[in-house]
Amino acid sequence: MYAIIQTRGHQLRVAPGAVVEVDGPAGEPGSEFTFDQVLLVEKDAGDVVAGAPFVANARVLGVVDGEARGPKLRVFKKKRRKGFRKTRGHRSVFTRVRITDIQV
Repeated sequence: MYAIIQTRGHQLRVAPGAVVEVDGPAGEPGSEFTFDQVLLVEKDAGDVVAGAPFVANARVLGVVDGEARGPKLRVFKKKRRKGFRKTRGHRSVFTRVRITDIQV
């Protein structure tokens, strides 16, 4: 059984027991997290339920494992023949969520 969910602009394929990374902070470690925007559900019998755009009354439940930061990204800007060079960077924060159940 698996589902395709939409969260914060990304689509993810999830299954019970999987660990997914969600952009930004999502809650305290150990707290319950619910994904309501379910695009598709494939049941154990092989039945596929697709939504238009979301599957009605479908939810994916998970538990927050904790927060982490992604790799450091460098943003370099340059204008040729002007002597303009600027370096900036950032590290994105993401939350690990362990999927516990898919409810249809």
